[in-house]
Amino acid sequence: MLWAGIFRLYGQSVTARLDSLVSSAALLQTSEVGISVFNLTKGEPVYTYQDQKLYRPASIEKVITSVTALDRLGESYTFDTRLAYTGAIGADSVLQGNLYVVGGFDPEFMEDDLRRLTDAVHRAGINRVSGNLVADVSAMDSIYWGTGWAWDDTPNAFQPYLSPLMLNRGCVNVSVKPGQKGSRPEVEVFPRSDYYAVDNRAVSHIPHIKPLEITRDWLYNGNTIHITGNASRATGRTLNMFASQEFFIHTFRYQLAQEHIAVDSVKCGICPEEATLLYKVSRPLEEVLKRALKKSDNLSAEALFYHLAIRGGENKRIGAEDAQRAVNRFMRQAIGKDPDDYSIVDGSGVSMYNYVSPDLMLAYLKYAYSRQEIFASFYGALPVAGVDGTLRYRMRKGKTFRNVHAKTGTVKGVSSLAGYVQAGNGDMLAFVIINQNAMSGRKARLFQDKICEILAQ
Repeated sequence: MLWAGIFRLYGQSVTARLDSLVSSAALLQTSEVGISVFNLTKGEPVYTYQDQKLYRPASIEKVITSVTALDRLGESYTFDTRLAYTGAIGADSVLQGNLYVVGGFDPEFMEDDLRRLTDAVHRAGINRVSGNLVADVSAMDSIYWGTGWAWDDTPNAFQPYLSPLMLNRGCVNVSVKPGQKGSRPEVEVFPRSDYYAVDNRAVSHIPHIKPLEITRDWLYNGNTIHITGNASRATGRTLNMFASQEFFIHTFRYQLAQEHIAVDSVKCGICPEEATLLYKVSRPLEEVLKRALKKSDNLSAEALFYHLAIRGGENKRIGAEDAQRAVNRFMRQAIGKDPDDYSIVDGSGVSMYNYVSPDLMLAYLKYAYSRQEIFASFYGALPVAGVDGTLRYRMRKGKTFRNVHAKTGTVKGVSSLAGYVQAGNGDMLAFVIINQNAMSGRKARLFQDKICEILAQ
């Protein structure tokens, strides 16, 4: 009875403090918020405010994608990129056939992985491919952006051109280092490739001209990197490349050429079943999950989303609609919510067409917590307040520090936070906060941090 009385007082105190915060926040005079808090230890609701209303979630939609993927794909799932060939390798070290790279939508495939493919070709004794170097991207359709994505977010790195073959996240890293006054700055681009061109018209240490700009001719789907303006200090930018699969396969041919392995031609096609496997790069789901949540990485979230439909390569030419159906089935069957009441069109939260409620998001947090095999991975991949990920510089003191494990979300006008916090009495709480029409992201984040501090106490 004593503990029940303390909990009632605790609950009333939390409710009163949250009500006071919501009623007095200047932020909410011009914007909306939906809040839902649940005591997972006691199995009781703690606080709700407009939790049934629909809001754009921004990147907390990655919670839905991640929980669904952990349940449906499992921890042992891998994202595989395969290297195979047809024909035969002659005594003259010429492959009389085709060399295939079969994409498995691995968002973590980097230069070191491409080097492994190159080494595998070299070890096989191949010095020339008489046929074609073929990019097999048949796992996915050709729609390279999600429904409702903003076209003018390109060429930013957070909006890659989606493809089953992604090298360096479909991007290049451009670094600019100024030289002597009036001279062209030094420009380096990685990964090295002949797929793009560099147009360097910048000058060093001429302050009266326009600031340095690093971009590409994205409006015309070009891959010429343009550097203009004043280079006053070492800087850089990551740019997406148009046509990720083309960037991948042309860069692979470029690397092969550096190792004196000649390839006559490059094209897209489908690897036949009878092809001989030469090498395979396998990426554990855990790596993809951590980047999706810790870094709020859109590509990793989309990879999880599409793999819900790909299911290890069993399906071909899958599209966003197939992934949406997989998410909706899980929502109906496991979460117990009607997907017709919401709109989920991508895996990352980038789309302007996504609409969820705090109540729905809370249901996913509760589901994850109720299943230890899911919760351990999910909880461990969430950003930690004041420590890492997108919460590294938030809540760096007080009872929220190292206590709040939550996913952030930010797009223009939307700021959201969803995750877990341990209360002062040891109870584990799940919470969802979605600020809508909030033009100041900073004020919205401070509002969310105050709520977390109240819950932590």
